[in-house]
Amino acid sequence: MAGTDRAGGEKGAAGEHGTAGARGARSRGCGKSIQIGANRMNGLRNWSLGFLGTAIAVAISYLWLDRPIAQFAHDELQRFNLFEKLTLIPEALTPLAAFAFLALGLRGLTARKLSKFQTVMLLSGVSLAIAVVIKDQLKFAFGRNWPETWTHGNLSFIRDGAYGFHPFHGGGAYASFPSGHATMICTVMTVLWICYPRFRPVYALCVAAVAVGLVGANFHFLSDVIAGGFLGLSAGWIGVALWEIGERRVRPPEAGDVTGP
Repeated sequence: MAGTDRAGGEKGAAGEHGTAGARGARSRGCGKSIQIGANRMNGLRNWSLGFLGTAIAVAISYLWLDRPIAQFAHDELQRFNLFEKLTLIPEALTPLAAFAFLALGLRGLTARKLSKFQTVMLLSGVSLAIAVVIKDQLKFAFGRNWPETWTHGNLSFIRDGAYGFHPFHGGGAYASFPSGHATMICTVMTVLWICYPRFRPVYALCVAAVAVGLVGANFHFLSDVIAGGFLGLSAGWIGVALWEIGERRVRPPEAGDVTGP
């Protein structure tokens, strides 16, 4: 009887320990889920604050900074070719993005896994393509005149005193806002900033160089560059976030496929 009691007691203790372990596992799982949910909400909150800050910065620049800076760039900086050369940095990004998407896409058709570097290049290319599409739509929606007259006698602030937004006007003469070059460089640099943080000073230097070049060459108003920068940051950030949500099969399973519960 004593042995039976001991055995029963040991089984009861084991059951209690098992139940406690299961409860602990569930508690840890719930805690992890809560943490992931909190991180996602923090990301949305941070983006919202960034959007608000960008809107304020654009408004301040439009009202008080854009015109004097553009006039100064026209009067004092036009003789320096360095600023124009700095704006060439993003020019190679679009063909590189197209090549990366094609090359890695063909590799994907072989069902071979991508390395981290290849994944980052794919994310950079796809995020850049999306950012460029959004940028073009925003240019049409805002319809802003350029600082200078560059092509086909377009209206500009310097030559004609034209300053302001003409929503949904359309045409190349009304496409200054937001800056496409700022969008492109910030999209790619944001993806790299997140994925390879060791080289963040280099990314910041690239962004600063392009921004200085765009304003110094009078290709864009300061507020154009601010808006384009935030658009690029958003595209790169969201692109990485979407990838990290997790893989989900979208095609129906075929015969012989092994699927999870």
